[in-house]
Amino acid sequence: METVNEILSKLENADNTTKNELENELVSIGKSALPQLVDQLQIVRGIKRGVVAMTLIRIGDASVEYLKEAAKENKDFEWVAEYLIREIKGIAA
Repeated sequence: METVNEILSKLENADNTTKNELENELVSIGKSALPQLVDQLQIVRGIKRGVVAMTLIRIGDASVEYLKEAAKENKDFEWVAEYLIREIKGIAA
């Protein structure tokens, strides 16, 4: 199985179909990918950032704890974490 970073590196030149497949692959890793995904969300930009954010939303409630922790440690990331948590709670509701 590929690592989160290996999957994200493939996004640089990915078309929409490939992008969706890679997002599904990240979602299928599940909870074990959360620490890495939250770390990456604070670093990556563009398409990668969008895919990481959607992956966290799709994984759902399990992401919330990691997002809250990252927001405590990185005040610049706080609004991103809060937005994603609202999206997760909205989907779960």
